[in-house]
This record gives sequence, structure tokens and C-alpha cells, in this order.
Amino acid sequence: MNFGKRIVSVILCCALVVSAFLATTMRSEDAPQNSFITMDSVKVWYTDEGMTDYINAMAVAFQEEHGVRVLPQLQSGLEYLESVYEASVHEEEGPDLYIISNEALEKAYLSGLAAEIKDGAGIVNEEHFSKSSLNAVTYQGKKVGYPYYFETSVLLYNKTYIQEMAKNQLLLEASEEPENAQEAEAAQESSDESANEISQEAIDERVMELIPQTFEELLAFADSYDAPPAVEAVFKWDVEDIFYNYFFVGNYMNVGGPCGDTGEEVDIYNLDTIKAMQVYQDLNQFFSFESEDVAYASVIQEFMEGKLVFTTATSDIMETLQTAAEEGTFTFEYGIAPIPDLNEELQTKNLSVTNTVVVNGFSDKQEDAERFAEYLTKETSALLYEKTGKIPAYTAEACKDDKTAVFYQEYSDSVPVPKMMETSNLWVQLEVTFAKVWKGSEVSKSLKELSEMIMSQVTGSEYSEEYIDEPVEEETTMEYLDEEAEREAAKNEDQ
Repeated sequence: MNFGKRIVSVILCCALVVSAFLATTMRSEDAPQNSFITMDSVKVWYTDEGMTDYINAMAVAFQEEHGVRVLPQLQSGLEYLESVYEASVHEEEGPDLYIISNEALEKAYLSGLAAEIKDGAGIVNEEHFSKSSLNAVTYQGKKVGYPYYFETSVLLYNKTYIQEMAKNQLLLEASEEPENAQEAEAAQESSDESANEISQEAIDERVMELIPQTFEELLAFADSYDAPPAVEAVFKWDVEDIFYNYFFVGNYMNVGGPCGDTGEEVDIYNLDTIKAMQVYQDLNQFFSFESEDVAYASVIQEFMEGKLVFTTATSDIMETLQTAAEEGTFTFEYGIAPIPDLNEELQTKNLSVTNTVVVNGFSDKQEDAERFAEYLTKETSALLYEKTGKIPAYTAEACKDDKTAVFYQEYSDSVPVPKMMETSNLWVQLEVTFAKVWKGSEVSKSLKELSEMIMSQVTGSEYSEEYIDEPVEEETTMEYLDEEAEREAAKNEDQ
């Protein structure tokens, strides 16, 4: 190296040293005003745009309380887990924690993207969450996610209509109480005054009595209901979406055991499932609408217009109806009740999805990530429903009012969406099966075909089921209608 180049090198080295010294001095002097420069930080990914304001607010609050900077990043829901993996393994820019549905937890854990929560990290236990929440985040005996918020379905009803029915019943009963004609005539003349004398408490109590506890009771209600002119159907629901149908078979169809993670525990084709699907098929004979003619959005629109008395809905319905009421497009009161059982013999059980906060197994900041996960799912869960409309899985904050309490009741006894990758197409195939049965296909044959397809995927080889004869129903959900017809025919003969 010649002398000139040496001089240049010395000058450059001196410049770098001076620059480094000045930068260090500036950082030290500015530390109180710009502490984020040296502050620990974690990245959290999520896919629901509706969570943006809330997640950002929680990130700021967490930084203020715990001194850890949180960087929320909204991501596309398409191939979301694949994006987490690519960023974590190849780009080294992956999230330290992320929000994902419980059905993806097997894939996440086997890919190294879900760290086990050791000893439940103090909160992931039955003291803080329901059994369904814990099952949803458990894979092969390990807790691999923090339960955050959930979705399931309930029975939605027009409370205004039911209250009118209850009031009319009470008025009729009151008019029948007088023991002599003079008292009856006086009661008739003062009917307007009597209406005011019926307490709201009595009406509310009768409303609860009128809400069907089984689908048999729902059919009886539909058969006897003196509907207002606006009502076009007593009950209609989205029969093409498995989320609003699964409760028919949920108590008898086992896909992976309680946690949905065990291939040895798959039982789709059995006698009780067949009976439950027969009840489902009978409903089409009574309500008579084509599956292609209904969708969740259109059913809810009909409900808001007062055309339906009952339907099934998910938790988004509360915000939808509140907004419609504020805009003047929904003028009724509404109520929420548990999904009715099928009959005295066959019970229903809902499907549920639990969104979970998962700590990335590839993160080198797992301790801070766990602290923020607990912060979201427990410490600040009281704000979740108010700010986002999502019901927290955290038991202490799940029941904000009588409506969210019903959702939590259904969720607590629900079937979590299975995690097994071998059954990932089950929901599509179930929808196909339900559609076939709704249109009249043989129940046992349809379920047999579904089971053989899914079992072949689970076992890795061709699977064959032994055919189960459909039970001949001595008493069906339609029997009371036949009896009514017989009584009417006998009455006509006597005349």
C-alpha cells in the first residue's frame, strides 16, 4: 500500500471512531426521550382487520406497563401459517407470537411454530378457561396456545313477536278465570285495562316458557302459531353452512376425541348419528325450502325485516342488530337462547372455533411473547368485547350480559374444530353430505360414504364400513301432525 492510501485509511478510521463516539453519546443523552431505541420489542401477527385498533392500543398499554415494545402487523389470511413459517425460518423476520384458529394448531406445533406453554404459564387452566377452551388449545397433551376469543352458534328469536304471543295467552287465560257470565262480561269490557294489568315480569316468564327446548317443540310452535302478516316462516337457517348444521350430529360424531387430535378416535358412522340426521331430514318436509335459496346474510336480512321468528346465528349478530337498530332498519326486540335438543332422546352439541394466541417456537424472545399473550388473553380481556365485538374465552370476562352469557354457555359445552390435518376436508364433505340428506338422499348411505372417505384419509388405506340399517321411527318429529290430522278427520266423520 503506498503512503497516500495509508493517509486516507487513517483518516477514514478516525472518522468512524468519532462517528461511533458521537452516536453513543447522542443515544445516551436522548435515552429518556427515545427509550424505544434500546427497548426490547416483540412482533405479533394477526389477520382480522377489525382487531387493528384494539391490538395497537393493547401494544401501547403493554409498553407503558411492562417496558416491552410490541409491533403489531396485519397479515393476509391466505396461507397465513406458511407465511409465519417462511418469515421465521428463512427470512428471520417472523413474529414472536401470532393469532390463529385452533384448527391449525397441529400443523403449527409439528412445524415448530407453536411453543408448549409450560405448566399452563399460570393461566391456561380450568380456573380461568372452560374445558372446551382448554381442549381447543391442547395437542397431544400439551398446551400450545392461549385461548383468546371464540365463535359458536345460538338460537336467535324475535322477542317482540314472542312477547305479543305471551301477552295474548295471559289475556286469554285471565278472561277464562271468572266463574260466572256477569264477571266474564265485565272482564271483556275492561280488556284494555286488563292488558295494562299484566306485569312485564309475567310476560317475560311466559316468553321463557315459549322458547322451544327441542326441535319437536319448535315444530309444535310453528304448527300452532298465529303469525303476524309480516312473518313468512317460523324457522329458517343457513342449511348449506356446516357451522349452522353441525349441532345436529355434534353429540354423536367423534372426530379426534375431545381435543380433535387423535386419529384412533374417529367415529362418524353410527346409529345415533343416523337418527340425528333423520330428524334433520324431517325438517325439510316441514319447512320446505331449498338449500340453494338460503345463505346466512339473506336469512339475517329476513329476520331484521320481521319475516322470521327463529333462526340460528353467530356472535356477530349482536353488533349487526345493534347497528341496524341505530339506523332504524331493525325495529324489533330480539333474544338469544341455547340451540334446542332434537327431542327427549337426542341432544345437540355445537361446533366452536377458538382463536388462540400462539408463541412462535422459533422466537428468541419467548418470555416477552408469553407475557404479552397473557396480557391479551387475561389481563385486558375485559375490553375485548366492548372494542371488537368478540367474546373472550377468559371465563371471568365472557358473560357481559344475558346474551353473551348464552353464547358462552353454548361454547362451554361445544365441540372444538379438530386439529388433525388428515381431516382438514371434513367440513367441505360434511356440507356435501348435509346437502344430499336435506334433498332426500338415504341417510345411512350418505353417512357411510362420508365415513369411508374420512377414515381412508386417517388410516392411510382404503376403508370400508358395515352398512347400518336405518331405524324405523315409531315416533317421529312429525307424529303430532299426523295425530292432529286423524283427529280432524274423525271430527268431520262425526259431523
